[in-house]
Formats: sequence, structure tokens, C-alpha cells
Amino acid sequence: MYTEHFLRDKRGATLSAEERARLESAIGEVRTFGPRTTIVRAGDTLHQSTLLIEGILSRYIDDRNGFRQLVAVHVAGDFVDLHAYPLRTLDHDIATMTAAKVAIVPHRNLDAILIEDPGLTRKLWFSTLLDAAVHRAWLFRLGRLDAVGRVAHFLCEMNARLVSAGLSDGRRFPLGITQVDLAEICGMTSVHVNRVMRQLREDGLCVFRSSVVEILDLPRLTERGQFDADYLYMKEPPGP
Repeated sequence: MYTEHFLRDKRGATLSAEERARLESAIGEVRTFGPRTTIVRAGDTLHQSTLLIEGILSRYIDDRNGFRQLVAVHVAGDFVDLHAYPLRTLDHDIATMTAAKVAIVPHRNLDAILIEDPGLTRKLWFSTLLDAAVHRAWLFRLGRLDAVGRVAHFLCEMNARLVSAGLSDGRRFPLGITQVDLAEICGMTSVHVNRVMRQLREDGLCVFRSSVVEILDLPRLTERGQFDADYLYMKEPPGP
């Protein structure tokens, strides 16, 4: 089932078997992409939206000098560009960070859901509002936290989101990104990220090695990153 991770473990948005079957039937095709592949360009006219099945995707914006700022990271179960349905074009690019498998949902099929299934429509809307909540948390992280706090907050968020998708045990999870990616997420240099990761390791909070994050002390990492999982609307957020 391609939609098994979509809205999994979310408060007030559990899909019924009928709704999940309806969403499955709306998928037009499934595509696979290699890592570091741009799959949607800013300004392109879009007639479909992308549901991530496996892997990690990012949304990003490049400045005039070619330096990249990641504005979102997506994991399995995320409807990456559902907002393209009403907008038709995006103001950012979408690319794979790892090898990825995605389901393509034509907008004409979303038209039918909008007309015929208001309950499922509401849950798709919930998905876009959840996406907006994550964006607000990212703004808080970049605007108010120091370097160590930013990285700690991001790692706590990824742990919680992967727990929600059934892809983390709450302490250890794969994360196929580099320190350069982490720098572009947290608004830092890769050299600074390296120092931060060393500090987190020496403080006994977490280790990020060989694309695997191991959280050594979740309560302290959560406190250091001022992380509160409420904005993810999980039924049972991973507790310290």
C-alpha cells in the first residue's frame, strides 16, 4: 500500500479504510529517483502532486550566489507538494536527498475527491496545515535558537516524525543527509555543524554517524533544542 504512512498516528485525521482505498485509487503512477535529483522546478506549471513513499526529499531556495537554503525536509508519508493543487506553481524547488520512491497524484483525481468525498478532502487539508505548522517551527528554530539548539531541535523533530511514520524506535533512525545538508537546514556553515555535532557527542546527547542518528539522552536533547512535539499533532509524541 503506497499510502500506509500518510497521516499515520495523527490526532483527528486517521484515514478510514475506504478513504485510504480512495486515495490509493487516485495515484496515477509511481516513480523512482536517484539521490540529489531535482524533480520539481520553481515556476513550473503543475498538474499533479507528489506523495513520498520511501526516502527523503527537500524543498529549497537558492540565493543569487547559488547558496542553498533548505526550507523543508520530507519523509515517507508526506504529501510533499499538495499545495501545488490550488497554487499550480511553486516558489521553490523540490529534490531528492536520498534515493526515493514517489506516488504521483494527478490534480484531476483530486478534483473528484474534492467534489465527492468531503471527509477525505478535510484530511488532505489537514496535511497542508500540518506542513504549515512545521514551517512555523522551522522559523522559530532559525530565529531564536543558538547553533547547538538548532541542530538538537531538528534531530528531535526528525525522530518524532519518523516515529509517527513507524520508521524510528524513538532512539535510533536512519537519516541520509550530510553535514552540508544540515548546515543548509540550520542556517550554518558545514564547519560549524561539525563542531556542533562534536559537542552533542561529547555532551552525551546524540551521535550522527554513517547516516544514522543515535539519540543517547532524549530528555536532555529535547531540552537543549527547546523541542515540543505538539506542532506535529501526533497521537502519542515520543516522550523524554
